[in-house]
Formats: sequence, C-alpha cells, structure tokens
Amino acid sequence: MLSTAFNGLTQRAWLELRESGHKPSVVLFTDAGEVARQVREAKPQLVICPFLKDRVPAELWRDSPFPVVIVHPGIVGDRGASALDWAIMKGEKRWGVTALQAVEEMDAGPVWSSREFDLPPGIRKSELYNGPVSDAAMYCIRDVVEKFAGGYQPQDVDYADPQVAGRLQPNMKQSDRAFDWRQPAAEIKRRIDAADGQPGVLADLAGGRYFLCDAHLDHRTGEPGRILAVHDDAVLVACGDASLWVGSVRRQPAPGEETFKRPARHELGGLLDGAPRLEWAVDTHPHCEESYQPIRYREVGRVGELTFEFYNGALSTEHCQRLVRALQWAKRQDTRVLLIRSGRGSFCNGVHLNVIQAADSPGEEAWRNIQAIDDVCLEILTAPQLTVSGVAGNAGAGGVMMALAADVVLARQGVVLNPHYATMGLYGSEYWTYTLPRAVGGETAAKLCGDCLPIGARQAWRLGMVQDIGPRDPETFGSWLLSMTAAAERNWPELARRKQELDLARLLQCRRSELDEMRQDMLENRRGFAERCQGFVFKRRACRTPERLIEDWARAAD
Repeated sequence: MLSTAFNGLTQRAWLELRESGHKPSVVLFTDAGEVARQVREAKPQLVICPFLKDRVPAELWRDSPFPVVIVHPGIVGDRGASALDWAIMKGEKRWGVTALQAVEEMDAGPVWSSREFDLPPGIRKSELYNGPVSDAAMYCIRDVVEKFAGGYQPQDVDYADPQVAGRLQPNMKQSDRAFDWRQPAAEIKRRIDAADGQPGVLADLAGGRYFLCDAHLDHRTGEPGRILAVHDDAVLVACGDASLWVGSVRRQPAPGEETFKRPARHELGGLLDGAPRLEWAVDTHPHCEESYQPIRYREVGRVGELTFEFYNGALSTEHCQRLVRALQWAKRQDTRVLLIRSGRGSFCNGVHLNVIQAADSPGEEAWRNIQAIDDVCLEILTAPQLTVSGVAGNAGAGGVMMALAADVVLARQGVVLNPHYATMGLYGSEYWTYTLPRAVGGETAAKLCGDCLPIGARQAWRLGMVQDIGPRDPETFGSWLLSMTAAAERNWPELARRKQELDLARLLQCRRSELDEMRQDMLENRRGFAERCQGFVFKRRACRTPERLIEDWARAAD
C-alpha cells in the first residue's frame, strides 16, 4: 500500500486486508526516489494506493512487474483532484469510487473496479470521505485483490459509452467556491460543505478574511454577513434568507505565514464583543431543539441518551468541561442505562491539539486539557446507571479510553481504533492503566500501547474491548444502538455487576501515576510532544515510513 499518509482510510484498508489473510505493508510517500526504492525492495505482487496526493513515480507504474492501482473518489470516467468537492457543489445524487491502474495521465488508466452509492443530501466532504467513500473504497480494494488473483485485465474507459458519466474536472479554486452572504443559507452551506476539512472557503467575516468550515443551518435572520450570536465554539452569521453557524475557521495567512484551523470563537476573540451569547445547555434546557447543539440529551424509555458532536473528534478543555456538566446532569435523571454516543464524524481523538498549539503556553494548555478529559472519564466511570459507549466513528488515544470508561462498548462496523499515545510523545492518561487492562488484560494492554498500530472493530471485539458491533449505516446503527442499550443489563449482566466492584482508590492511584508521567511529557517535553503537536497542526508530512508499518515485509520474505 502506497499512501500520502497513514490516515483513516489507509488504516481501514490495511486492517481489512490483514483480516482477509493478506500481509500488507505500507509505504508513506516522502521522496519519489526513496518511495520507488522501498516499494521495489518489498517485492510486492500488487501495489494499491488508497490515499495518494502525489504522482506515482514512472519507474513503478511503467517498469515494474506489479500493477499499481489508484483508488479515486469519483465515478467511472471522473478525473481530477477535486472529485468530492465538485460532487457536493453540483448536488450530485449518485457518486462513487473507482480503482484504476496508474498510467502517465492522472486518473486516466484502465479500470479494475468501481462502486457507486447515493450521495446523502447535506453531507459535508469530511463525512462523505469517511463514510460512503470509505465503504465504497473497501469494496473496490477487496474486488481488486480478488480480480488480480484471478488474472483479471483492467478495462479502458470508453467515454463514448452513455453509461460513463464521469469527465475530467479542473482543480477547484477559491474563485469557484466564493459566495456572497446575501445568497441563501443552504447554498452557502453547500459551498462550505464541499470544502470541509480542507481547504475551507475563503470569505469575509468580522472585518477579516477566513477559511470557513463546519457549517450548520439556522432559522434566524438578520443583515447578511453580520454575526448574530455566539454559542460554544461557533458564531451565527446571517445570510440572505436565514443564517449559518460556523464552527471552525482559519485566518488567511500573510505572505510567508502559516495558519491553522481553530474554533471560530477562539480565532475571532475580541471581534465578537457585543454579540449575544446563547447559553443553552443540556443541564438547563435538556429538550432544547436548537439547530446547533454539540451536546444533546433525550430519554427513550429508561435509557438516557447523551450525544456529543465535536469537530474532528477533538475535545478542548472547554469541551470537556461542558461534557462533564452534561454528564452530571444526565446521571441525576431517573434512568437505568446511560448511553454516551458520538454523532457525525469521529467518536473522539483525545485532546484538542489545535487549541493547544494556539495557546500562549501550549504545554500548560495541554496539561489543563488532559486533566479535563480525565474528569469526563471519571464521570462515566462513576455513573450510578449502567453506562454504554456508542462508538459511531473512529477513535484515537484518549478517545478510545473514554469509550472504555463505560461498562459496555458498542461500535459501528468499520470503525478504526488507535489505542495508543506514543506516536504523539505521550505516556497517556484517561485512566487507561485501569480501563484497558480491565478489558484486555495487562499483557495485551501493553502490546496495544507499544505497537502503536490501529485495530478494527472486529479485532477490538475479539480482544474484549467491544461487546458488540452494529450496522455500518449511520441511521440503522442509531436504532440498533438504542435497542441494544435498552437490553444491556440483560445481555451483559456480568458487566452490570462489575459496577459494584469499582475500586475508587485504585482509580485515584491510576490517575495520579498517569498524570505524573504526563506532566513530564507535556510540561517538560521529554518525548518531543511539543514538536509532534506542531507537526500535526501544521500538517507536516512524514519524512520516512515508520518501521511498524513495514515490518510485515520481513515476515513475508521469511
């Protein structure tokens, strides 16, 4: 597998291939010559590129005995680097993924496999990529491997065929994305959705120029372009007919400057003076039907369902404090089971590295953040109800441990978990020395944290980290999750009884020892956390492929 980064899609493909009995290695694209050397030395039968922003070196696709197959997020015939952007912008009803052989022209090679899907209305690019695109890509990758083993020859694209709807599309520019705040809110949202994650849409806001992401519709009206209100991290901006909550922005950099995304309220700061603050919250208005509610609660029978939705799964200190208050409120309700679940996107990836990097003292902010997320985990661990974690999206580091703080963990099919911290230069906290060994045993816990490799839902289930796996479709998963939660006490009586054995003294001891280690990592930077945090935030590319991703080569060669 040749990839620009070991991202969620590449990890999922790596896990699926291993589950199918294959021995995949991963080469991260650094220098073209070095990449070609690494791939040749691996002596692969087949090279698949699940996520590649770079041109495949000619010596690989032209002169090698193995085929190089590109996974392109577009329908058959589609070409260009902005496939998903154009699909959302144009309001396509159907879209797809195509696996095609690398040739000199980008995305122009013969087709190995393709898979189409309905494009959900109102979906943003990051959700599309991690949802329907990821699912279709897994189908194509499995199909390519099976066809390769059977001697299949890929088929050239016939653009004269009326069934071939895709065409070469230009790289989308900011001029293509531009809007006027006087336009309808839904139209503006579609443009922001098409740029969500990267690169955002450059627009005027509060007297400056910012790249906007994370948009949500609202019914309020006002003078177009004016900020009407602030709630949590988001600002409400009036449009031509309604308004939009904008949750994440990146300031347009000056020449030679680098900037990165931050919560909108943090970035705009004093520019928001005078804007009304909307302070609704679960603990004061539990049934509020506001359009933008990162934390929301409802009761279904004797089940209390607390849903949290934080952009990209990152929990800042303030996010954690809000979640603690919501959990405290939910724990006081007359329910037998408390379901704590994620909404769209990731479940949780731990502390908020962008907020940390933006702080005057990143180390001190990291220290506050890790203690705040520990508080979230403690509220879950000490809930009087039986607690269930509903892992609807991928989770990493402290997010995995936050899920394990619940008595029962239920995961959506296809989610990827990264239960380790060392790649960020951290020892780890979130009571992991208590909850991970409790789930899998001490030896396996040490291996999971030391190997620094992802695991899939099925592997997590076999290890005992997950009690059951639900449907991949988000809506179906939500219904399944509620039904399983309602029956949790009956299905897992031993886990319900385990609550009575909770060792509070042991919990306190684990927290103290973990934070002693984290103090050295975050405040004294003993393992290079500061540099790794900066590299993550500014999206520094890997300079080499980590050994843990290529060690399968040696086993395969033996």
